[in-house]
Amino acid sequence: MGKRTIRFSRESFAHRPALDTAISRALLHNVASGIEPETLRLHRTASVVAFSRQDSKSAGYYQAIESAQNQDFGAIQRLVGGRAAVFHENTMAFAWTIPDQEPRKSVRERFEEISNLIANSLLSLGVDARVGEIPGEYCPGSCSVNARGLKKLMGVGQRLIPRASHIGGVLVIKDSDRVRNVLVPVYEHLDFPWKKETAGSIEDEIGTIHYEDVERAIIEAFKEKFEIEEGFLSNSTKELAIRLEPEHLIT
Repeated sequence: MGKRTIRFSRESFAHRPALDTAISRALLHNVASGIEPETLRLHRTASVVAFSRQDSKSAGYYQAIESAQNQDFGAIQRLVGGRAAVFHENTMAFAWTIPDQEPRKSVRERFEEISNLIANSLLSLGVDARVGEIPGEYCPGSCSVNARGLKKLMGVGQRLIPRASHIGGVLVIKDSDRVRNVLVPVYEHLDFPWKKETAGSIEDEIGTIHYEDVERAIIEAFKEKFEIEEGFLSNSTKELAIRLEPEHLIT
């Protein structure tokens, strides 16, 4: 039996962060309906804090948004659950959209698969990468990827709809200080305890690294299991995303 084929896209919409999130949501719906194939996106982002619906229930939610904006970070409504997550120009956003007739049956398996793929790609770069939650990490999760069991490098979340799943998150390549600096006041306003020293980056671990090096390593890790074909999102997905974009804006 041959390898499963996954389309790979580098398309980014960093100039409109809410649209970038809406793209992932539109892609999820179009993969479920068969309009789009299984797709992996690796893309650059703007400086933005993605807040969850859980965050919006906190008394200090709007103060948290204001504190992010005071550091020149935008604010959007994230696609998946969890807590506030940070993206900036030296992070990599990833989104893997998978057709699945019964997506709820394989939630754990998908989390473990993407985390192991990312961890293996970082190992190839020389990072002591491990899968697992660090006590006190931001936006905690059991399938986070860390360095040495001390520094969180990647966070991941998942969203399901009938016949498809979206699994996505953020990998910090460099400038971990920007993650820490913006999350300190954000999490304080959200009354969410964490340890800022758990936030790290790939560059903190191995020295100078470039976005393209990390992208290449991830694609190589995927190629060991899948056929990867580079392509572009359909106009149908982009048009649907534009209609969904207002739902991910925070004003």
